[in-house]
Amino acid sequence: MKIITLLTLALAQPAASQPEPLSEIQQRDLSCVAVLAIIASEQERGVSSALDYPLLSERGATYAGLVGERIITETGKTREQVRLDFLAAVSAKQQTAVDAADPNAVVEAEMAKCLPLLDAAVPPKPKPDLAQCAGMLQLAYDEVHDREGLSKTAQDLKTLAAVLDSRARDQMRAEGLSGSESDILLTRSRESMLAEAKERESAGLGSNLDFEHCFTLAAPEDKQRKYEH
Repeated sequence: MKIITLLTLALAQPAASQPEPLSEIQQRDLSCVAVLAIIASEQERGVSSALDYPLLSERGATYAGLVGERIITETGKTREQVRLDFLAAVSAKQQTAVDAADPNAVVEAEMAKCLPLLDAAVPPKPKPDLAQCAGMLQLAYDEVHDREGLSKTAQDLKTLAAVLDSRARDQMRAEGLSGSESDILLTRSRESMLAEAKERESAGLGSNLDFEHCFTLAAPEDKQRKYEH
């Protein structure tokens, strides 16, 4: 997700002539939004150091929205003014890293401060296990295939679902389960995931699991540790 996508807030009203200055806490939170956005962007581009942190695209975007709305409410700033504050904070953080003798140390210090704030505001979703991820990716493939046929996205999902299914079976085999027992468990898991997804969809809710973790589990095993935190 691009930084601009993560931070953009819809324009809703004209800029005020004399906006109030941000408080220390608001500046801190704005600074963290900028840091999380930069790391999320680097994760999207596959930057190795950024992948040492939890995946931030979804939760970072939610956090940015919460911080933005709170600043608007507390200061009376317009959405456009807060959007510009966000972008200025990103630019300042990037320049600080460029000027630092040890940019990685600067980022580590910032993340040590900001990750607890993120976790408190937007708690991480529970991570699904291999069997659940195999079912989730298979259901995602079925949905995309029904809509698009064997598109590039459908093919990718099919491949990932097959990888996860194989790894789930390997894990079950290591636990002493037979092939038929694995079939039953994987089928039950998929049916349970589908039933829960339909129930949550009817209630206007999304998944309550960390879907992105499934992509971590499907990654080459020598790269998985980079995504885990």
